Amino acid sequence: MSVVVRAMAAPPRAVLDVLADGWSYAAWVVGTSRIRAVERGFPQPGARIEHSVGVWPLVIDDETVVVAWDAASGIELQARGWPAGEARIRIEVRPRGDGSVVRISEDATDGPGRLVPRPLRTLAIGARNRETLRRLEALAARPGTTS
Repeated sequence: MSVVVRAMAAPPRAVLDVLADGWSYAAWVVGTSRIRAVERGFPQPGARIEHSVGVWPLVIDDETVVVAWDAASGIELQARGWPAGEARIRIEVRPRGDGSVVRISEDATDGPGRLVPRPLRTLAIGARNRETLRRLEALAARPGTTS
């Protein structure tokens, strides 16, 4: 399992507000090229985001489902990205001074991605998630975001 932790200047509420906005995912989730639909009720468990992965014209449509949501601490998702497979992602947000600490844990759960040796898989997911958290912080810190 890949785990990446980032201290952010943005307060927890601002980070959680971005996580609760399914339409924002293409702006911060590395690899997501567009959001096609966000189910009513997102981010409640069972709600889906329909997204696309890749660069046109090689775009694959798939979805991510909310497994758990805690408005005070984070979200857990089951992301599909076939033909690569599926992954479970947990994003936890904790206060730290005026900002927050965000921890993202991810690993492949199904499909060909699970066949990649764990050390290589962890390295690749970790690199992607470092950039993902950098983008998440930038969105959470933008002017007008809840504080």
